[in-house]
Amino acid sequence: MLRVAVVGSGPSGVYTTQELLRQSRVPEVRVHVLDRLPTPYGLVRYGVAPDHEKIKSLQSSLRTVLEDDRITFAGHVEAGGSGGVSPARLKELYHAVVYCVGAAADRPLSVPGEGLPGSLSATEFVSWYSAHPDAAAGDFALLARSAVVIGVGNVAVDVARMLARGAAELRGTDVPRAALDMLGASRVREVHLVGRRGPSAARFTTKELRELGALPRARIIVDGAELALDPAYAAAAGAGEPLPAVVRRNLDVLRGWAGAPPQAAADGERRIRLRFFLRPVELLERQGRVAGVRFARTAPDGSGGVRDTGEHEDVEAQLVLRAVGYRGTPLPGLPFDPVHGTVPHVAGRVVRDGRTSPGEYVAGWIKRGPTGVIGSNRSCAKETVASLVEDAPLLVGREVPADPLAVLRDQGLRPVEWDGWLSIERAESALGRSLGRGRVKIPDWSGLLDAARGGP
Repeated sequence: MLRVAVVGSGPSGVYTTQELLRQSRVPEVRVHVLDRLPTPYGLVRYGVAPDHEKIKSLQSSLRTVLEDDRITFAGHVEAGGSGGVSPARLKELYHAVVYCVGAAADRPLSVPGEGLPGSLSATEFVSWYSAHPDAAAGDFALLARSAVVIGVGNVAVDVARMLARGAAELRGTDVPRAALDMLGASRVREVHLVGRRGPSAARFTTKELRELGALPRARIIVDGAELALDPAYAAAAGAGEPLPAVVRRNLDVLRGWAGAPPQAAADGERRIRLRFFLRPVELLERQGRVAGVRFARTAPDGSGGVRDTGEHEDVEAQLVLRAVGYRGTPLPGLPFDPVHGTVPHVAGRVVRDGRTSPGEYVAGWIKRGPTGVIGSNRSCAKETVASLVEDAPLLVGREVPADPLAVLRDQGLRPVEWDGWLSIERAESALGRSLGRGRVKIPDWSGLLDAARGGP
């Protein structure tokens, strides 16, 4: 029997597990899916916006995999770190270990003032409204009248949309109580969504973009002159080289907003301004907090990039969220490529000191970098599992414990298994009922662990 540990229960980890179950070259396989958190699903639970119910429903298909009799979920088990299980120890306990630990660090702006209170990563904001147990309590939206979101990908659109929504619209979601109350009391009336290049270089999908325009009590404002700076804008109107379909659709949506007649601000209305060709150069300070962003105006350089024009623009903001990409972080005990933010590998096989390391594998963002959509993890997992299965005849000959989790318990760990997760689900449903809502997430470690062990 081949015993495999998959570290990480997000999409990449679950798709890797699913692929292991599908292969036929190793007839017997048992998989322990380990996660640092006591809850499964990774970014599907803690990264997908709460108003994106269709994407969040992906949890159902991930659940089907994790409920297979050949799978054991073990949450609250950390790989690496001072209190975790080292990769060397995991290699002793399992024939093979696949690390699917994602890319959790945000890319910094690297500009003066970035460390001011009120300047945060989008991930910190997303973790807060998604009830991640590591998220810090914050004032986020309460002290702000104007917010700047730097970045033009789907994460940037998500946080802009959440800032523009009212509490009533989010009451039917699983947003934790404290975040819902705070968003309901928010004074934010203007959200600037800003990119350093033109709209044709934006990474949001058309669906996400259109959702902004469907927000009640929100008005989208686009500067037609900024659109016209983009060489692709004329092409989208039919006068130039063919464009990728998503770029054409996005530009069509933006053109419609830019051509809308001016309107007087309605009572309680929130404005979302999409800005382009602005590069952040400094976060401005007032009374010890962020008070705005100084941008350098950019323009196309004729080679697909941008150049500074020498002009600057200051945008008032008491909240600045950066959403300019992610990076992988080193896992103690595993090799790491700091340039690419990934674990060195060959077809998913971990490389140590220039050679592949038998029994150690990677999949997902820690393997290929933070690229692609959720579905991209399927082909990535397939390649890694093919390598693992090819190595299996060598790996399975090594003796390992029949029950690695029993060994970990003897070392003092207290894994949260599937029954514990089901207890958390029941506790969250009960919490929602007590608040007159649907299911509401438990936002803290102690609450989750108490619930996993049958507490209130």
